[in-house]
Amino acid sequence: MSRFRSLWKASLDATKKALTWNVEDLMPPTERLIFNFNSREELKKWHLYSDSEYGGSSSASLEIMDEGNGLKGVFSGNLSLDVAEGSKWNISRSGFCGMRSKKFDGFIDLDAYDTIALKLKGDGRSYISTIYTENWVNSPGQMEDNSWQAFVFVPKDNWYIARIPLARYLPTWRGNVIDASMEMNQSRILGMSLSVNAGGGIPGARSGPGDFKVELDWIKAFRTQ
Repeated sequence: MSRFRSLWKASLDATKKALTWNVEDLMPPTERLIFNFNSREELKKWHLYSDSEYGGSSSASLEIMDEGNGLKGVFSGNLSLDVAEGSKWNISRSGFCGMRSKKFDGFIDLDAYDTIALKLKGDGRSYISTIYTENWVNSPGQMEDNSWQAFVFVPKDNWYIARIPLARYLPTWRGNVIDASMEMNQSRILGMSLSVNAGGGIPGARSGPGDFKVELDWIKAFRTQ
């Protein structure tokens, strides 16, 4: 084989290899780990909120504990409908708590995925999964993020993987669904949260004031199609 043909063949083989690598590289994995609650370092990624910030009496905690099957996140607390007398906040409803992730370093891009999955064990209550995206719906130029929410029913006492299609998340404004046709910008995800309120959500789920507890193993994004 001539030197020219050898060089041509080597170049062709390298090009085929590069093209094959690029195609594989463009195909994202079928799942992506977003949060893993197997380390106490995970606590640094989250902060808690409740109606107590507005004169309510609910309380919550987030811990990383080993309850017999390895380290897991435990989000628990108490939902109360009581409101402190003389509170400067005129809240219309109480009895809610949540855990919200601190903002990612930039954005995470979930455009290649169609489902959010949470592995958890709960108490029979209905929880709310929220995804926060860059603000362009409610008030451009303001600090408040756009929020997209979906209910999650957590069966009591058994580990369960809740799979929520991203298409099921509805745009909300301060807890109320926005009655408009909008599409989530999945490439600009800022953070997530999991919350619970005494009002329930899914028919048949446990509701009302009182204690709540949910254990968390991980949160992932999946590509099912």
